[in-house]
Amino acid sequence: MTFGGDSDPSWGDDDFCQIFFCVIPLSHTTPVYIRVYDPDTGGSLDEVKGVFNSVIEFSVYGGAGCWSDTSAQSIYASKQNFRSGYMLTSKSFGDDQRYDKQWYTFGPLNPSEGENAERLGGNVLKIIAQGISGDDGNQYRYFLSTRPDENRPVEGGNLFTYKYHFRLPDNPKQVCQIYPFADEETISIEVRNFDWDNDGTIRIFSAAKNGINCDISGENNWVTRIFNIVKEEKNSSLEIQFIKNQSEIIRNNNVVVTVRNQYGISLPFYVIPIGGIPVYSPRIRMK
Repeated sequence: MTFGGDSDPSWGDDDFCQIFFCVIPLSHTTPVYIRVYDPDTGGSLDEVKGVFNSVIEFSVYGGAGCWSDTSAQSIYASKQNFRSGYMLTSKSFGDDQRYDKQWYTFGPLNPSEGENAERLGGNVLKIIAQGISGDDGNQYRYFLSTRPDENRPVEGGNLFTYKYHFRLPDNPKQVCQIYPFADEETISIEVRNFDWDNDGTIRIFSAAKNGINCDISGENNWVTRIFNIVKEEKNSSLEIQFIKNQSEIIRNNNVVVTVRNQYGISLPFYVIPIGGIPVYSPRIRMK
């Protein structure tokens, strides 16, 4: 979810900028495509403030530094050099019915144009969605594909972000999940959320945590809680669940979430959890 550049942060977007990274395995050498569903800001999937007047720019970057530049990984990236690397392609969308509930494809993109990131096991491309103007919310989604005209996954590929802006579903029975990855160096994590509006609970699950509650934020403010990471949780994904208020229906609730380690380094949220969805082990908790 990305709002136009003239929006009020209290609507659930603190900086009007969302950055995702696409990891393409080194073994994959043929062109890839980044597909965007519903890239325009207009229609029933997006959030209007009066009349639709927003422009959102989508830009794809590759080359050295597109991922490894620490500014691109920062939770304050929108105030730093988040456009590191070099631009491969870009397109801006306003209220355009041609793209409402339709896919737009960036590509073909040569994997070798991405940054070679040995630590991530592949080449990395970056896609930035930034609100240029207006005050509406644009809800969209990405797919990393081997085809320009259909969603055919790149085998072994993945997408991740360090700062996740999203809208909670209106249905109180629907639970959202994200999967931050804790590496070997992680001793503790700092979980922050923005503008939760008291819409239910946020819980953490892992091999050692069975639904521990996070502190939750109110209107237009950040809340932080720190959790220790034990040996069994290292080099694995954690699951953070967002469980809506069951007694009151809250609609169009937009939220921002970040997770950092003890050094203030942002942890990535993967679309597909590394190592699979974590399973709680009571034996570990009793240690």
